[in-house]
Amino acid sequence: MKREIIRFQNVTREYDAGNHVLKALDNVSFAIGEGEFVVILGPSGAGKSTLLNLLGGMDYATSGEIIVNDKNIVGLSDDKLTEYRAEHVGFVFQFYNLIPTLTALENIALTKKIVKNPIDAKEVLELVDLSDHANQFPAQLSGGEQQRVSIARAVAKNPTMLLCDEPTGALDSETGVIVLEMLQKLCRVRGKTVIIVTHNSVLSEAADRVIRIKNGKIREVSKNPAPKAIREVSW
Repeated sequence: MKREIIRFQNVTREYDAGNHVLKALDNVSFAIGEGEFVVILGPSGAGKSTLLNLLGGMDYATSGEIIVNDKNIVGLSDDKLTEYRAEHVGFVFQFYNLIPTLTALENIALTKKIVKNPIDAKEVLELVDLSDHANQFPAQLSGGEQQRVSIARAVAKNPTMLLCDEPTGALDSETGVIVLEMLQKLCRVRGKTVIIVTHNSVLSEAADRVIRIKNGKIREVSKNPAPKAIREVSW
């Protein structure tokens, strides 16, 4: 494995659900290497988004350790978690969450206000092949273009990892392939660790590492010896 940058060690996340306790994650352990393209697979309610939210510092583990770059983020204060998210995490969601009154370039440039070492907005826009759309507003862009702007915004933070929660869920299949190509390119060319939560098992063919989760438990962690390019996958 490449240099390990993420490790979940016996992580559990419990919620009070009336007269019983719901374990959204149950004693979960796995590791991810730097620069890997990782797919987390499982049905709805399996615990995928809970896992991503814990790694992204958006939720709190009940027990266990989450090690990122040799630092345990479990138990950090809200202020420290805010710093952690700013420095280490770029989020890409199913819906784009762009500010409608700002252009594509301005949406990306916002990252300058929250991180110490951002990547230039124009450079990142070029990376996702949208330089010609820099001065357009979100309403003037297609869904796929808006999602690529949201990816560029996440990348502009220069984070340790990109966390993607069903990033193509709101897109048609062809546009989804374009977006996934962008994410794989960021992994292969820029060396970013990309982690994608999805229920689409086909995407596992393009992953370096596949983590399968069901009922809050890790069912399998597997390495793909020959990951495919996104265009090589039979969608």
